Amino acid sequence: MYAVIATGGKQYKVSEGDVIFVEKLDAEAGSDVTFDQVLAVGGDKMTVGDPFVDSASVTGKVLDQVRGRKIIVYHYKRKSGYHKKNGHRQAYTKVQIDKINA
Repeated sequence: MYAVIATGGKQYKVSEGDVIFVEKLDAEAGSDVTFDQVLAVGGDKMTVGDPFVDSASVTGKVLDQVRGRKIIVYHYKRKSGYHKKNGHRQAYTKVQIDKINA
């Protein structure tokens, strides 16, 4: 069985036991988190929501709060001597999917 969930402006296809990295959630490591925005549930029979599947949810456990690799953002304008260099590291939450409630 699998489900398609929406969180942080992105969609993820998850199954029980999967470990995913989602946009940073306000949760401590070791706590449980519930995703209520379930777009579709698949398995023997596919159920698609309009826009969400009623009474379906996905529960998971927060494993860690991590940061992604560094991205270099470089702004440059020719002939004017303007250049600026910035770095960015996105914050993620590592979540293990425990149960799909459908």
